[in-house]
Amino acid sequence: MATKTKNKTKKSGRAAPTADKSKLVIVESPAKARTLSRILGSEYSVIASMGHVRDLPSGKLGIDIENDFEPQYRIPRGKNTIIKEVKAAIKNATNVYLATDPDREGEAISWHLMEAASIDPDIVERVVFHEITNSAILEAFKEPRKIDWNLVEAQQARRVLDRLVGYTLSPVLWKKVRRGLSAGRVQSAALRLVVDRQQEIDAFNPREYWSIEIKLNTNNKKDNEFIAKLHRALGERKNIEINSDDEAQSIAKILRTSKYEVASINTRPTTRRPSPAFITSTLQQEAFRKLRFTARRTMSVAQQLYEGINLDSEGSSGLITYMRTDSINMSSYAIDQAREVIKEKYGSEHIPEKPKSYKTKVKGAQEAHEAIRPTSFSRLPESIKDNLTNDQYRLYDLIWKRAIASQMADAKFQQTSVDIHTENNESDMRYLLRTSGSIMTFDGFLKIYTEGQDEPSNDSDDGRIIPELSEGQALTASDIAPNQHFTQPPPRYTEASLVKALEEKGIGRPSTYATIMGTIQDRGYVDKENNSFKALRLGVAVSDLLKQFFPEIVDLDFTSEMENKLDDIANGELERIPVIKTFYNPFNFQIESAKENMPRVTDIDEPSNEICPLCESKMVIKRGRFGPFLSCSTFPECKGTKKIESKIGVDCPKCGSELLERRSNKTKRTFYGCSSFPKCDFLVNQKPLIEKCPECTGLLVAARKDEAKCVDKECGWNGSTEELSATAVDTA
Repeated sequence: MATKTKNKTKKSGRAAPTADKSKLVIVESPAKARTLSRILGSEYSVIASMGHVRDLPSGKLGIDIENDFEPQYRIPRGKNTIIKEVKAAIKNATNVYLATDPDREGEAISWHLMEAASIDPDIVERVVFHEITNSAILEAFKEPRKIDWNLVEAQQARRVLDRLVGYTLSPVLWKKVRRGLSAGRVQSAALRLVVDRQQEIDAFNPREYWSIEIKLNTNNKKDNEFIAKLHRALGERKNIEINSDDEAQSIAKILRTSKYEVASINTRPTTRRPSPAFITSTLQQEAFRKLRFTARRTMSVAQQLYEGINLDSEGSSGLITYMRTDSINMSSYAIDQAREVIKEKYGSEHIPEKPKSYKTKVKGAQEAHEAIRPTSFSRLPESIKDNLTNDQYRLYDLIWKRAIASQMADAKFQQTSVDIHTENNESDMRYLLRTSGSIMTFDGFLKIYTEGQDEPSNDSDDGRIIPELSEGQALTASDIAPNQHFTQPPPRYTEASLVKALEEKGIGRPSTYATIMGTIQDRGYVDKENNSFKALRLGVAVSDLLKQFFPEIVDLDFTSEMENKLDDIANGELERIPVIKTFYNPFNFQIESAKENMPRVTDIDEPSNEICPLCESKMVIKRGRFGPFLSCSTFPECKGTKKIESKIGVDCPKCGSELLERRSNKTKRTFYGCSSFPKCDFLVNQKPLIEKCPECTGLLVAARKDEAKCVDKECGWNGSTEELSATAVDTA
């Protein structure tokens, strides 16, 4: 059996190429560099840029508004060493291949590399691939291209727009509400969704209604019992509405003295079609439903699977295709391979006559890309389990099963619907009852995969057995049960349902969803309660102010339309500067108006379930110089306080539980420990960061100002936080 590894690496990461190698390849991460080095062989030298090498400056706007909104890029601290390595490497290179990720962000990183390292455009080639496998890499290097300026312009437009919003609107919130808050072009629209749903729930008035279930049987045989529901009065088209106990009991009284007869039986075969292979948003949704992974955790693990995992004799190999995609297509090669695996593992009856194809529902989807799938379907999850961490195995298993299921035969069912009429000699009222059942006759794709649901249905007839009946057959009622119900408010958003809503409304892009949901929690706008988002008072206050003074920023249609414009820039149909100007001029007017007219908001203390230790009154959550704390609601009459163990949105690297911010009673210093203590004793004094270590994907903590370091001493990575947060700032 293979030895289980946790994919930790030594500090080698980005060794400079040897002088005799004339073909230089630059990628973003050491893991990707190791995999490409194995595939390309000794003819190529592969180095890692460790993400972005240029970015907008921190602490100031960095946009020259008077000069056509020109970005003022700089090389972040810690990146000068990498740039020197790149410059040294290209001195001996006759060809430089920029092999960054196949999206706008990757295109921009390639362009920034050219600019920062002053690489001669004549020797530069852009190489794009959507999976890191031998065949895909070698094919991509046969067909290099030049940098796509339209994609770079689209990424720059997004970066500038989000910087303009974040760096001009956030200070207004600092002045009017509280320091440390933020507002963003996409973040604020997402917050509105959560707040609007919360307000809808708070304003909901439940309405009473009743249903009646009748337990029936044939020939008084309990083995043949089944349940039918009261549907409507005979002769009426509208379903019956029962709004009170009195109405329900009145109808039940009639039903107890009624006779029952089978009026009609309708039996028909039905099929259920599998869902397509994952795209970014559906992967995030399903990973939450089935694995309870946050979007951030899903994307981090998917990145590891894409860039390469050490598989013993195979070496470092990419296990899945690129995880930032909105295409549901799979290549014909992948489909053929999937069909072979299905035949071998599940039998030829589970293969449809023709390969299945799907039509995308995502507006502007890049159909040239592929869905998220295994790079090799013959690489079964169980066969590589010992080489993967638990998170990696569970996500790979989910991706493999979904992709395989998408090419399996439909599941088949026999669906039966029975209408039953009543007759009563003592009353003119006659009723129609109805029952239905669905029996699976062939499992098809359901043999390996069933899609999760945000809100499981209680009305499913799957598996409900109806005894053999015939039209005109008399039935006997053994029990009549009126049931009281109340209408329910819409459910709060979970990570899965919020991702679904953002995608359906065209807000942001799936690659940004993880950052969006992390930010609205980090800012104290929303909290998680039973895995659902609950809007906090601060979030409601901020959202309401933005609705009033910046209606376009939180308008869902406006935000969606801006995404369409960014797509048009990427397609060469619009230009960056006019799009930014059209947005900025009215937005800047609103900024000046808000500075003058937006009211100050101060009364936003959150209620809590905690009881004051001094007077037993309810406590509220307040914020002080050291962060949030619990204070007695009767303050200043009672000055009782308690500390809060704050969630920081980072998982424990030891056991996977949440890390909490804590404060020592003895030293009064802040530290970060596992929520599973004392089962897990992990703790660290420096603040853990959301971003993963680019070297070993381990836990990063804040070091000195604007710097980060890996807690794994074997790895030892350290660098600038700016390079880690470049993408996150786009949506903050």
